[in-house]
Amino acid sequence: MRGTTFAAAVAAAAVALGTAAPAMAQDEPSDLWQAYTEVLSKSRYIDLTHTLTPFQPVWKGFGPSSFSPTLNPLTGQPYTFAADGFEATAYQLSTDQFGTQLDPPAHWAPEYPAIDELPATYAVRPLVVISIVKQLKTKGDYHLQVADITAWEKKHGRIPEGSVVMVRSDWSKKWTTDPVKAKALAAETVFPGVSLKAIQFLHQKRHILFHGHEPLDTDTTPTLEGEAWLMHNGYTQAEGVNNLSAVPETGCLVSIGFPKFGGGVGGYARYIAICPPDTKGAKISRADAPMKKKSPILHWDAAKGMRVR
Repeated sequence: MRGTTFAAAVAAAAVALGTAAPAMAQDEPSDLWQAYTEVLSKSRYIDLTHTLTPFQPVWKGFGPSSFSPTLNPLTGQPYTFAADGFEATAYQLSTDQFGTQLDPPAHWAPEYPAIDELPATYAVRPLVVISIVKQLKTKGDYHLQVADITAWEKKHGRIPEGSVVMVRSDWSKKWTTDPVKAKALAAETVFPGVSLKAIQFLHQKRHILFHGHEPLDTDTTPTLEGEAWLMHNGYTQAEGVNNLSAVPETGCLVSIGFPKFGGGVGGYARYIAICPPDTKGAKISRADAPMKKKSPILHWDAAKGMRVR
């Protein structure tokens, strides 16, 4: 935040998350541990990420992916808990456009940054959730419009600069790991999206970091005009976002994580909403470490092509 002290920043975070702001002197050294103790440790955490599995919706042009036990190169046999004390997994992924994603601009425009070139400042941002669920009841391929954004702002105030805007459509509730259903879902041509004008408004007028949506494409136009504009103008976007129905429209933060593949033009991503204490979600506790044992134990399921319980 420009022109603010650390104390003011913590106070603002506390107000946003519904907690009392800690008393801090203006000359007190910057110490994010206190912000964690007073705000983040009391927050609720909501995963906005689909679990990656071999059978899930993916564009037909990328083909299937598979998981398999990692083989010991000396024996040609899988490592096992019984024989080796550990197991590992080999992931044969057909694409980096898989599951919940973060698209860097180099996905379409090689003159812009790849996934490993995105700055560390992407880590935590204010989270805005704009719902188009009602509009989809009468139009199955409704796309977010500028009017939806301004209506949200009339209710909640101006969208913060540098924030992440997630567009809730509840499309993610159709997500499936059934191979037949997943293939059909990925092939659907009628699905919710985000209009080009809405994308341009969010970036050029509100100067957001990026937007996210639940389907695997930005829009239903033949040229994917929204994604094309984003990538060729140096912007990123999130795709395949999950569980937005559990997140308040305002007042949360989003934690953004992704593997740092050198020269990567797509990114498997994990998004976690950090919300006020009165939100339903996971909370930090001593049970986080050590973790409790689970039953049944994790084991390889050949039919599902992955480990399951």
